[in-house]
Amino acid sequence: MLYKVLQKSRYWDPGLSSPCPLKYVLRNFSLWSMKKDPDLESALSRNRRWIANNQIKNIILRCPDQAAPVKFLQKKFKTLDLQGKALNWLKKYPCCFEVYLNNDEHYFRLTKRMMALVEEEEVVKDMQEPAIVKRLTKLLMMASNQRLNVLKLSELRRNFGLPDDFLIRIIPKHSDIFRIVNYTGKKNSMEIELISWKPELAISSIESSACKHGVEPAFSCSLPTTWVNSWEKFNEFNASPYVSPYVNPAGLVQGTREMEKRTVGLIHEILSLTLWKKASIIKLGHFSKEFGLPLKLNALLLKHPGIFYVSNKYQIYTVVLREGYNGSELVEKDPLVVVKEKFGELMQEGLHEYNKRHHLMNLEKKRMKGMLLGRSEKNKRKDFETDDSNGQGNNLGGLLEPEERKRFYQSLFDDGPA
Repeated sequence: MLYKVLQKSRYWDPGLSSPCPLKYVLRNFSLWSMKKDPDLESALSRNRRWIANNQIKNIILRCPDQAAPVKFLQKKFKTLDLQGKALNWLKKYPCCFEVYLNNDEHYFRLTKRMMALVEEEEVVKDMQEPAIVKRLTKLLMMASNQRLNVLKLSELRRNFGLPDDFLIRIIPKHSDIFRIVNYTGKKNSMEIELISWKPELAISSIESSACKHGVEPAFSCSLPTTWVNSWEKFNEFNASPYVSPYVNPAGLVQGTREMEKRTVGLIHEILSLTLWKKASIIKLGHFSKEFGLPLKLNALLLKHPGIFYVSNKYQIYTVVLREGYNGSELVEKDPLVVVKEKFGELMQEGLHEYNKRHHLMNLEKKRMKGMLLGRSEKNKRKDFETDDSNGQGNNLGGLLEPEERKRFYQSLFDDGPA
């Protein structure tokens, strides 16, 4: 089995009769392994269906009259990382999506309750604009040259609560803070640049928390006390002074403990700015140049299991900020998260209705099947009794009568003379 897996992996050399040494392969695969945290895995599972339905919601909102044929969604199913029939998926969430027939073709749109949540989300986005501007400013302050590629940032825009149209909704309104630049002239090189440094924002979440509690800034570890070796390594790492991610790294030497602490602190700060305190490792790695992240980012994250949790749930490698969660729940919820959780509750309500309805339908099917079987057995017994009464059931004539049966056995076992 492992041999077949290796054949499909990047470690297989078709010119060789066998793959690369197994020890080397397992060592590379182990870079992605981490002991599972059931609570955090549960939190990631909860988000999975929400992400898919949120994308479907956005598809509908972009359509004329905010309605679309189901077959149009079916064509996009693979890009949404979904399988099966789109119609079946939509019917699982009757509180979110309304399916109807138009000229013998299935269409779908958002329900009234769903549209109310969309409007509420827009109101919250307007109210949260100052927080969004602050979040974007802090990201640019940590980046080298205070610039970030627009395409790369767009990939993580929902993590940071940025609206889909942030380039025209946020940037022009705050021209004293941001501007769009393209120093190379290439099509994919457009960047957002920070115009003015904000010293009052150059305080990380760790420094802010330390200031509130009157202690020195330091990382916190969220591991069980039974993880003795991990705790020892964490305490050793945490013993040296904390390095702020807003400090210019020009004076730090690569490979030193100070540089590592600055990088860990930077990833910690980036994750603390996200709505769900998590991000795709692959997408985060796209910013290696802008944030000075190591090429083997996964190795660095796994080196600090007390601070970060790495999961490959659904084969999507995700890093979670451990201190951002209490069990499977976020410690602090952004207003945008609260609205989006209402969307999740609406989804669950619809899914519960769908499952309950199908459960009752299955019970009815079983009941009808049982009734038919019962009737069939009853008919068989009636036929058997009818045959007996006609003397054709078992060819024993009146032997089923008690007196006849008694006389039959007496003659069969009688030892007297004939």
